[in-house]
Amino acid sequence: MTTKPTYKELIKRVQELESIAFEQKQVKEKLLEEKHFSQTLLQAAPVLFVAINAKGKTIMINKIMLDTLGYKHDEVIGKNYITTFVPNRDRKKLSKVFDKLIRFNEPTLNENYITTKDGKELLIEWHGRSVFNKQGEFNFFFGFGIDITERKKTVNALKKSEVKFRNLYNNAQVGLARTSMRTGKVLTCNDKMAQIFNYENTDEFINDYIFSENYVDPKVRELMVNKVKKFQLVNNVEAEFYGKDKSKVWARFDTRFYPDKGYMEDVVVDITERRIGENALRESEKRFRDLTEMLPEAVFETNAEMILTYVNKQALSLFGYTKEDFKKKLNCLDMLAPKERERATKNIAKRIHSKEPGKNEYIGLRKDGSTFPVLLHASPIMDQGVFKGFRGIIIDINEIKVMEEKIQQAQKMESIGTLAGGIAHDFNNILFPILGYTEMLLQDVPAKSPLQNSLNGIYISALRAKDLVKQILTFSRQERNELKLIRVQQIIKEALKLIRSSISKSIKIKMDIQADCGAIKADPTQIHQIVMNLTTNAYHAMEKTGGQLSVSLKEIKLGKNDVLNPDMIPGRYACLAITDTGIGMDKELTQKIFDPFFTTKEKGKGTGMGLSVVHGIVISMNGAIQVDSRPGKGTQFDVYLPVKKELLPEKKFIKSAKSIKGGIERVLLVDDDESIIIMEKRVLERLGYKVTSYIDSLEALEAFRDGPDKFDLVITDMDMPNMPGDILSTELIKIRPDISILICTGFSETMSEEKAASLGIKGFLMKPMVMMDLAQKIREVL
Repeated sequence: MTTKPTYKELIKRVQELESIAFEQKQVKEKLLEEKHFSQTLLQAAPVLFVAINAKGKTIMINKIMLDTLGYKHDEVIGKNYITTFVPNRDRKKLSKVFDKLIRFNEPTLNENYITTKDGKELLIEWHGRSVFNKQGEFNFFFGFGIDITERKKTVNALKKSEVKFRNLYNNAQVGLARTSMRTGKVLTCNDKMAQIFNYENTDEFINDYIFSENYVDPKVRELMVNKVKKFQLVNNVEAEFYGKDKSKVWARFDTRFYPDKGYMEDVVVDITERRIGENALRESEKRFRDLTEMLPEAVFETNAEMILTYVNKQALSLFGYTKEDFKKKLNCLDMLAPKERERATKNIAKRIHSKEPGKNEYIGLRKDGSTFPVLLHASPIMDQGVFKGFRGIIIDINEIKVMEEKIQQAQKMESIGTLAGGIAHDFNNILFPILGYTEMLLQDVPAKSPLQNSLNGIYISALRAKDLVKQILTFSRQERNELKLIRVQQIIKEALKLIRSSISKSIKIKMDIQADCGAIKADPTQIHQIVMNLTTNAYHAMEKTGGQLSVSLKEIKLGKNDVLNPDMIPGRYACLAITDTGIGMDKELTQKIFDPFFTTKEKGKGTGMGLSVVHGIVISMNGAIQVDSRPGKGTQFDVYLPVKKELLPEKKFIKSAKSIKGGIERVLLVDDDESIIIMEKRVLERLGYKVTSYIDSLEALEAFRDGPDKFDLVITDMDMPNMPGDILSTELIKIRPDISILICTGFSETMSEEKAASLGIKGFLMKPMVMMDLAQKIREVL
């Protein structure tokens, strides 16, 4: 049973309770005061604040946080913090942070994004703590946050800028380095700097001493060290360095000093390839200059004003100038004859306008005033479309011009020869009947008849015409003569004996005939003819004044550049020189003397065929003839005939053939000229032959095909329409291989005695022939 308290005890208990209530009231008031203080402090804090209970609901938030989020207090309190304010991508991350705060009760620092009411995302740096009760149970956690959105952007921009700078720094096409002014060692550098000095990476290069003897020439090192001491700016210093593998590296340095910071910054450009190129260019230029100086042509360059800026040695030699002369600013037009300068100026303007190279022939002018023909090749020098001058070569074409004249003369003579051959062909067809009928008339007319003298006159004139035609054919290289290996010394001496007896004693003859001159292949009669023609011409040149006739023979060697016409072959030649001291000739006359029928002699003293025939003989022997003459100074003819290496044949004595008369054989006669075939048939019948004649070669072939055994001999002309004589002969031989054929021609470029024999033709005669020649040749063939 419980004892009742006394009044006193009750009063004491009431007093205790009142005291406890008071204390509680004070504590409550203090707590309320502290809570108010805390809330005021949190609301005034310049940072974000939020408190979240164990269920993740927002239980406290300050004003700045509300303002930042754009919400009102009632819209936030009691709402789930993560689902309300955190974007999806950060929710999982933040949940892990909350778990860590609950489990470890340690402050945490993290960053996460929150979403404002209007959808904007902000990056917040949070400092979080957990709150537990006395029993150690989790109560809530809170966090203080700072908006770092803009700071993060700035940091990211700086990082990007730094990366970009680093990339530019490392990928720069020039070497960049920072070097200690105190030690000279590399503090930092980019990749290009390491590459320039052949290092694999920058780590190898850093801390090396760039101006040590391992890297730079001692003179450059001394220069750089002095500049470092004086803090002088190093600008565009080019020096030869050595790479890691001791290979030479050419580099250009630009250095800026920072004494207050203790380092210098270098910009290095690798100019090795440029230096190699420059050295190669210098070598190439030297090689070009050396080759230019060795050229046989004159080489030149001018500026835009046409002043000569360069010439080689050949130019100096060709124009007779010295190097000192060319230092006097000579104009290139001064190298041309005055009459050529206007034309040259126009050509220069054309070249500048077209910007293309070209060539022109001019008359060059030497320093001494003499002139000579030149061929000028020139090309304009253009720099980005601007004319800077000319460069080119000048060739002395004097020898070429002389050779061109010789070739033109040779072509002229060849053309005239072809014309002469054609004339001879027609002339032979006219002469043949005259000779034939005259011979027959002389046989038919009594010996005492007054007609005999007239007929003899006709016959002699025809024979002279025949000889003239023979000379024309010799000139045109159609006359075939027997060539044999001979020494010409004795023939020349015999011809001079003959000329001595027929010229005036006022003309002296001087001989210099070398006995060791080699043999030539020639017709002795033609050599005699050459000597007689040339010495006779020399005599006529001195007939009125007297003088000296000099004849020499010697063996000489002609090289490739010495031959006088394109048909000559370099080698050894017998040179026959015939010189007179007569009236001489000018250049115009000299160019015409070999033309047929051209003569300066009085009427009756020459036909104008002598030198033409000589020319034809010499050319047919693959030789050449040259004349040198000046008015009042005389004339010299040089005849060059090729010397043969063969041995001279032993002399053989040939018995003279007996006269051969006619016969009774059957002859098939073919010729397209009716007058000739009528005359020739009568001659043959007079000689006893049975003749069947045709003026059409095709009809003759058909007649032979019908009766090949009816004929013993075929005499055919070479030049006929429908079927020429050589083809007719070939067809006849196919029908009857043993048939004897005699082919005749007054002119043919395709037929000769050798060609006829190769076709199986047994005889060859040149028209016109006299009856005795024809009769003898027929008997030889049969």
